[in-house]
Amino acid sequence: MKAGFPVLLTLVLSSGAAALAYGTEGFHAVTSEGARALAVERTPRPVPDVALTDQDGRAFSLGDYRGGAVLVDFIYTRCPTICTANGGDFERVLARLERRQARGRIDLVSISFDPQNDDREALKRYGNRFGAQAPRWRIAAPVDGRGLAALLKTFGVVVIPDGFGGFVHNAAVYAVDAHGRLVRILDPDATEQIMAAAEQAATP
Repeated sequence: MKAGFPVLLTLVLSSGAAALAYGTEGFHAVTSEGARALAVERTPRPVPDVALTDQDGRAFSLGDYRGGAVLVDFIYTRCPTICTANGGDFERVLARLERRQARGRIDLVSISFDPQNDDREALKRYGNRFGAQAPRWRIAAPVDGRGLAALLKTFGVVVIPDGFGGFVHNAAVYAVDAHGRLVRILDPDATEQIMAAAEQAATP
């Protein structure tokens, strides 16, 4: 073995460890999704005031929820798997909200990233499957592509066509606080954590 090899090996391992520490926020998150969630908690992101239209044809924006919290997820209505599960998760959260003592308003918004196919009727059908009623739970789509791109970038949503007319995408619940900032990224099936984050976000 050459004399310089142990030194070179140490340098390579050290560099790899440093890169891993950086990419996982100091080893606190194993995945990039986890690292992104930690980054949002540490530095909340202002949410763009993008124009949206809900399942009743009414115009609104996430900025309308200032003073209360809003839980957001991203879906497309033809999705047979993740988005159906997300709808069920939000249905359970909605049931919890209905039983909750009022300490700041909490609402739900599901935003379609497939406006080409998700017209008002499609949004309405999706909402009806899970008992979504505006304005408490809006099923919505951005009015233009620029607004959609801004939302996807801010929330860190990755959408890739699957080659069969659908999409591959990441799934999460996003908590926006009373100041209009993205403050938490949560697993969609973690109802207790979602409720706790929403309660905290609803406090001005």
